[in-house]
Amino acid sequence: MYKNSGQRFREIVKIMASYGFGYLVDTKLNKGEKSPANLRKAFEALGPTFIKIGQILSTRPDILPLAYIEELSKLQDSVPPENFDAIDKVFIEEFSQDVKSLFLHFDENPLASASIAQVHRAVLKDGREVIVKVQRPHIQEKMRMDLAILSRILNMTKARFKDFLIDPKEALDEILASTERELNFELEAKNIEKFCNLNKDVSFMYTPFVVKEMCSKKIVTMEKIEGIKISDIGKLRSEKINLNELGKNLALSFFKQVFEDGFFHGDPHPGNILIKGNKLCFIDFGIMGELSDSLRSALNEIMISIVFEDINKLISVLLSIGTRTGYVDRNQLYDDIEYLLSSYLSTSLRNIKVSLVLQEVFDLSIRNNIRMPKELTLLAKTMVIAEGVVAKIAPDISLLDVAIPYVKANTRKSWLKDISFEDFAIKALRFSNDSSKLPSKLLELSDSILRGRSKIQFEHRNLEKPISSLNRMVNRLASTILVSSLIIGSSLIIDSSVGGKYRGMSIIGVSGFIISGLMSLWILISILRSGKM
Repeated sequence: MYKNSGQRFREIVKIMASYGFGYLVDTKLNKGEKSPANLRKAFEALGPTFIKIGQILSTRPDILPLAYIEELSKLQDSVPPENFDAIDKVFIEEFSQDVKSLFLHFDENPLASASIAQVHRAVLKDGREVIVKVQRPHIQEKMRMDLAILSRILNMTKARFKDFLIDPKEALDEILASTERELNFELEAKNIEKFCNLNKDVSFMYTPFVVKEMCSKKIVTMEKIEGIKISDIGKLRSEKINLNELGKNLALSFFKQVFEDGFFHGDPHPGNILIKGNKLCFIDFGIMGELSDSLRSALNEIMISIVFEDINKLISVLLSIGTRTGYVDRNQLYDDIEYLLSSYLSTSLRNIKVSLVLQEVFDLSIRNNIRMPKELTLLAKTMVIAEGVVAKIAPDISLLDVAIPYVKANTRKSWLKDISFEDFAIKALRFSNDSSKLPSKLLELSDSILRGRSKIQFEHRNLEKPISSLNRMVNRLASTILVSSLIIGSSLIIDSSVGGKYRGMSIIGVSGFIISGLMSLWILISILRSGKM
């Protein structure tokens, strides 16, 4: 455990400085090719808290540029294992019993050792083989201290973050909440149970059981799965497992999790998916994505809108789920989406990545001052990983080929389930009333046009800047004409020797030249300051 916060503060600042403190607080984050790598190395050197921060940031393309996302995705948090006596003390703190009293057998050498926890094989008293995930001693206190120090650093340098798309304090609060959730292993146990209940009727899925009495905030105990890694193609083939069917099942499982359940595995990389007896088995439920009913419905609408190229519907959905961060030009948004769809949908479905299409939609939303819900950024990241796994085991299967039929069927099912006779009768009556008024409204419109009473109202928006620029241009032009007139007039006065003289020169003429010179200098300075020659 760290001796004190002051010492840790100095350590953090020293490591940041060694990798270039500017890289960590530069608002543009683009000072050079080494910047993303330096940020990753700094996070690795700073330990568990910053590794977790980096891993969370790697799922947020709305906060960091792509180069940083790719680099932070490489963060590894494999560290030397904790002393077994320290692990035993965690059990005593949580269950008031040591390891030997709780298990028939407990392997002191961990299967895996990460920055937050390590995993051990064990056998329960009833003979069941399990995996035990144990939190490292004092890791929660260490991470809270680091986040408090990071908050202090942000307050000291907050002026540097004024151009960020989001408030850094808001991002840090989100990271703190995410870390607190990940440090509560009781939540992970609940995630496993929920995932199991949602997928219990899926024939090609298997979820490990949880040993509730051996779970706490710092310990989670679950079934040990003996299976083949989904990335071990050679072994899968030797077991005569149909890879195309496996790839299709993985895609179907993912879309069920997203579009039907609204509860999906947030880190489906090959190490977290095992094949047990021809069944998909997800493990490690520390990162889970959750979507509200409205978001799930919106995602269905987005997919259908993309397939049928319904741009107006897609705009309406994006505006309904997004947060406006400024003025939204619907015409510009329409043009951007039209260009995107024409670029993608002119090619074969097999050449399209659904994750890329959705990410492009989210990116153009941000460019048009619409910020998407943070739940969708994790979804986009997860879809990239899932597509990569499917492409490796079954390269001929496109996720979009599976997604479109599934979403259509799911939408029809939802529509039929939600429809009621009362709603239908009310809407039919409203449509009937509106339709009966249509002929009279059309007659009124045509009569107004014929009699010259109709008016068309135009609304101008965002014209302040163009009009201001036009005013400055006209003022400069008028000033230039005035200066030219002064020069010509002064020349004529001097030539005609009119007015009082000083040393043989007309005072009025010389004064005109001086005034015109000063005005010329003022015009030149104003042009240079505007940056537009």
